[in-house]
Formats: sequence, structure tokens, C-alpha cells
Amino acid sequence: MKPYWGSILLFALGAVALSAQAPDDAQAQAGFLSSKDYDKAIELGEKGLAQDPDNLGFAYNNLKAAEGKKDAAAVKKWATESSRIARKIVQGAKDDEDGKHQADYARQVDTYTEYSLSATAMQSTTPADIISLFTALEQQNPKSQYLAQSAGVYLHALQQSGQAAQAGPAAERILGESPDSDDALLVAADYNLNQKRNAKTIEHATRLIDVLNAKQKPEAVSAEDWNKQKNTKLGLAYWYAGLAYSAENKFSEADKTLRKALPLLEGNTQFLGIALFNLGLADYKLAKANGNKALLQDALKFSQQSAAIKGPLQTQAAANVKVIRAEVGTGSRRK
Repeated sequence: MKPYWGSILLFALGAVALSAQAPDDAQAQAGFLSSKDYDKAIELGEKGLAQDPDNLGFAYNNLKAAEGKKDAAAVKKWATESSRIARKIVQGAKDDEDGKHQADYARQVDTYTEYSLSATAMQSTTPADIISLFTALEQQNPKSQYLAQSAGVYLHALQQSGQAAQAGPAAERILGESPDSDDALLVAADYNLNQKRNAKTIEHATRLIDVLNAKQKPEAVSAEDWNKQKNTKLGLAYWYAGLAYSAENKFSEADKTLRKALPLLEGNTQFLGIALFNLGLADYKLAKANGNKALLQDALKFSQQSAAIKGPLQTQAAANVKVIRAEVGTGSRRK
């Protein structure tokens, strides 16, 4: 993951801040950090904080040690504590040059704690840790710039941990502060489709399409992986919009969006079978309304393809094939 932009400055400022308070312990803790003896660093930091509970340097270094240990619980503890101390310093800073420097350093530490919670959540593999870290970040700063970055792993963790029912409302909550979170938009579209709120589904899916088309490839992701990720999400976005349009009997819109979804859903047979079923239905309805024989042929083709895919709509798709084939006529059958 790309390092936080202010981490180098924080290290420099942290050394200055620590040297003014308990220099022996400060130097010893810095030494333990350098040698990656993270347990000793935290032990010394806790000792220092017992004597000086608002020493930001000790708390921040404990956070860095917790990161080094890859200990999610410790990161949460020391990120929360560092943020508390940092905000207290900002509130009590004097209006002079030294006070401004202290407040500036404290604000940077506070921002870094948000990054740390988000980055650790994204690196964690245990759903409980991810949920705990993201929740701490959201409570610490509901408007944090780092919420959108870890929203995807958080929502996935909710689903993995048997809390799928909470994922939809959580996605809607995240979108209130981060309206361009593609992960939250995807979950929100799914949630609203299941709740039969078709207008909201279309809103989120359409927004997701716009966000994905405008989004730049992250530096840490290869072009191949990025295209795969982007196309998978785009396919689902068109799929959600198409199903919602179909449910609203807006068959022209359903036809357009589902046709765009098809090439992006290749390999995902579950979604592909449902998309083909609804596309066949939409084209049949349009053909009946407009007398368009080409669309009737398409309705037959898509229904046949849906009937060939195992899934919840396979039987109904096969029944639709019989009806449409009878209307097309035996001379116009297409495999």
C-alpha cells in the first residue's frame, strides 16, 4: 500500500517532541522501534504514558510498534489513544509559534491514526478485526478520507461474518459521506434490489457506472488486474440497473443496459443466466408492443441461452422458449 504522505514528517516531528519529554525513555523507545523489538517499544511507551498520560510521542510510537507487529487490536488501541491525545493538544495549544507547531504536529498524527486504522483493516484477513478497525475509524471521524478506501473490505467482512443484513444499511451510511465509493455503491445497489426499491437500485447502479468510467487505475494495481476489477463491477452495475428497469416494466432501458452487461458477465454463469432471462423477456415485450420481428428473434435467442444455464430461472426460460418459438414460427427457429 502507498505510504501515508505525512509519515516522514511525523517521524521527524515525533523525535523533536519526544526529546523534550523524558529523553532517555524516548531514545530507548526509538531504539527498540529501529531494531523492531516492538514489544519492548510498547512496554516502554506504556511506562512513559503511566507517568505522562498525554504524551503524544509515546502513544504514536506505540502505534508504529503495533503496526510493525501487525496486531489489529493494538493498532486500534493506540490509534484511538493517539487521536485522543492529539485532539487534546490541538484544543489546548497556545496562540504562539510553539503552540502552532505543536497543534500542527498533533493534527498530522490525528490524520495518520485514521490512515493506520484504514490500512490495517485492508491488510487484515479476519472479518472481526476488519469490522472493529473500520468501526473505530468511523467513530473517530465519520468524514475521514480513508473510509472510502477500506469500505469494500468492511462490507465484505460483514457478509463473511453472518452480518449480511447490516451490509446494505452500512453501505448507504458510507455513501452519505463518500458518495463515490464504488464498493459501497455496489452493495447498496444489491441491497435495494433485494428490497424491491427499484428507483434507488437504478440510482446507485447508474452512479456506479459513472464512477467506474471516471476512476483512474490505482498505482499499486497492474493494468490487467485493474481492467478485470473494473469490468467485473461494471458488469454488475449494468446487471442491477437492467433488472431494476425490467421490474419497473421499462423494457427499452432494460434492453440497453442488459446488452451492455452480457460481455462483462462472461464466466459468471449465475448472473449471466439471470441477465439473459430478463433480456429475453424485455425483448419479447418490446417486440409485442412494436411488432419488431428482429427483437422477437433476439428474445428467442436470449431465452434459449438462459435455458441452457443451470440456475433458478432455467425452467422458466425453457418455458419462455416454447412460447416465443411458437410466435416466431418453425421457419425462423434459431439455435
